[in-house]
Amino acid sequence: MSTTTDAPGETQHVDLAISGMTCASCSARIERKLNKVDGVQASVNLATEKASVTFPSALSVTDIVGVVEKTGYGATPLVEDATGPGRAPAMTHDVVGQGSLRLRMVVAAALALVVAVLHMVPPIRDAAGTAGHWAQLLLTLPVYLWAAWPFHRAAAINARHGASTMDTLVSVGTTAAMGWSVVALFTGFTHDLYFEVVAVVTAFLLIGRYIEARAKAQGRSALTSLMELGAKDVAVLRQDAGTGAMATSEHRVSIEELVVGDRFVVRPGEKVATDGVILSGRSTIDASMVTGESMPVEVGPQDQVTGATVNGHGRLIVRASRVGSETTLARITDLVEQAQTGKAPVQRLADRISAVFVPAVLVIAAVTLLLWLATGQGFTQGLAAAVAVLIIACPCALGLATPTALLTGTGRGAQLGILIKGPQILESTRRVDTVVLDKTGTLTTGHPVLTDVVTAGSLPEHAALKAAASVEAGSEHPVAAAIVAGARERGVTLVTAEDFTNLPGEGVRAALKDTVVTVGRASLFEVVPEVLVEAMERADGTAVLVGWDGTARAAITVADTARESSPQAVQRLRDLGLTPYLLTGDNPRTAAAVAEQVGIDPANVTAEVLPQDKFAHVRTLQEQGRVVAMVGDGVNDAAALAQADLGMAMGSGTDVAAESADIVLMRADVDTVADAIGLSRQTLTVIKQNLVWAFGYNTLAIPLAAFGLLTPVIAGGAMALSSVLVVLNSLRLRGFGRA
Repeated sequence: MSTTTDAPGETQHVDLAISGMTCASCSARIERKLNKVDGVQASVNLATEKASVTFPSALSVTDIVGVVEKTGYGATPLVEDATGPGRAPAMTHDVVGQGSLRLRMVVAAALALVVAVLHMVPPIRDAAGTAGHWAQLLLTLPVYLWAAWPFHRAAAINARHGASTMDTLVSVGTTAAMGWSVVALFTGFTHDLYFEVVAVVTAFLLIGRYIEARAKAQGRSALTSLMELGAKDVAVLRQDAGTGAMATSEHRVSIEELVVGDRFVVRPGEKVATDGVILSGRSTIDASMVTGESMPVEVGPQDQVTGATVNGHGRLIVRASRVGSETTLARITDLVEQAQTGKAPVQRLADRISAVFVPAVLVIAAVTLLLWLATGQGFTQGLAAAVAVLIIACPCALGLATPTALLTGTGRGAQLGILIKGPQILESTRRVDTVVLDKTGTLTTGHPVLTDVVTAGSLPEHAALKAAASVEAGSEHPVAAAIVAGARERGVTLVTAEDFTNLPGEGVRAALKDTVVTVGRASLFEVVPEVLVEAMERADGTAVLVGWDGTARAAITVADTARESSPQAVQRLRDLGLTPYLLTGDNPRTAAAVAEQVGIDPANVTAEVLPQDKFAHVRTLQEQGRVVAMVGDGVNDAAALAQADLGMAMGSGTDVAAESADIVLMRADVDTVADAIGLSRQTLTVIKQNLVWAFGYNTLAIPLAAFGLLTPVIAGGAMALSSVLVVLNSLRLRGFGRA
């Protein structure tokens, strides 16, 4: 059960699956009841059908469930299994299931069509005569009593607790029309019958409810996909009893039995069971479902792998480093759930309006009927107007406006490797006008490459490179790796070095045949020719010297290169109205070179920034009136991420950075920054469009219905269409970022 306790004697937290909610009034009512309990803080989400409740230790989960049940709804604590991401989504509750809803919709639509023809098509109506009226009654009864039962049942449950919801409006409206028609048919006091109103309105509402249910399920599909991503079992290597210490064999076990330190096998095409470190084997990993990165990544010994990613062609042996709820996939799932369960400030306003909306509409409907009678109009006209008010005023679209957009937006973000931590973040992304970027690993690849070789005298470049690479082959330093890789790419054949010596902080030294070659800082040489001094001063990267007999012979430069996508990504940030800034610990020349490559204004580049000073730079920009988004990935970025108005952490970085950030990016690529801000802004835009439509619809439609300008049939159709439009508008977010 997903219950947590912060500290003894303090607060606990529980997530509940809520059943029986049908509209925003339901969620608002449950939330209001829970928050009335001393010390309880609750947030109830209609779209996810969940409640997130923090309560004092003096209460128990049973007490919280009891409060919800007394309000007239069901509540079940969500169960969390050991694997974290395998939690079953408890979001399938409703008054009736989707299958039952579909059956009721089909039956109601078919019967309503016949009733409408009998009532509205003059030749048929005239030919049927009185028999047609009785046929309408017989055909409408199953629609009213069975198909519309979910509305009546929900209305009755709420009425027992002195509450009213959208279902109250539907039930009261259709009951009034049905009662009037039955009495009229049996007594003959009038020829105005409204059976077609009952049948057609119920059919419209059921069609709308069914489409909503399907759309909500699609909006949640991203989270469901995440939960189902993980492997179900794993081949663990276990030491054979009674054999030698190194003898092991594979044992297929369920994923729940895997513990940190276990070694497991990943065969070609299999999913990696959990986060870990590769011990042996080489392959490619398809991480697209976790990071959104479409290209497979080459991996080998000591590389980190993430659970749920797919192995390519090679066989890997991996040591588990994280299991269960600690894995990357579990953290992603948690973040997405938190974001979808939370509420934006604008949604809380909509909920408060919905809570008072239904009682107000009941009063308006009664006043409408009285005014029609007071002005000398017929009772039937007054009743029709009152029923139309009841039906068209359902605040369903209002309740769905924010959560459906949030569900779809955050779900699409998860597919793109963008984890938005909560709905309140969306507002921050709208306000930001400045984005502060780190250089290494964000704008650049993070892997230095050989860029320049300058020699002194007549020494050929390839000879200098051969000497340097042969010595550096014994080092694991990134600069050494870049020199060796660069030499091999240029066709240089290395020779075997002997007596390799690492000079910490200075360089390396080794013997090539009878010559001792040194590679490293200038301080390692007695003589450094002027041409090499100048080469080092103008180097756009890290430069080292190579030489022998105390004299430097060549200067070799390696540099971190900009990603191919960085210039376009920076332009996308500009198109979003953001001014990019570059902060880096590198020297000014290197920083300027990278800024020029990616298109950042030199005036917005700050070089030689100490890690601990990033926080101060962000604050300085804020003091200048800028609203700052900070992108970082390390522990030293955590303070700056927290200080920024919008913190964005690269998922390949540290947990501290991810915890301090508002948005976690699973790909270390500045292109993802533009995607995240663009998607967040688009989600906020859709929410506002939905709210404007929902508010505008009810504001305009109620007066029209009260003045008799809308019949109950048109009102039912318009109400259902309003909700469907809101949901479909939200589903447009599923196409964000698709080509």
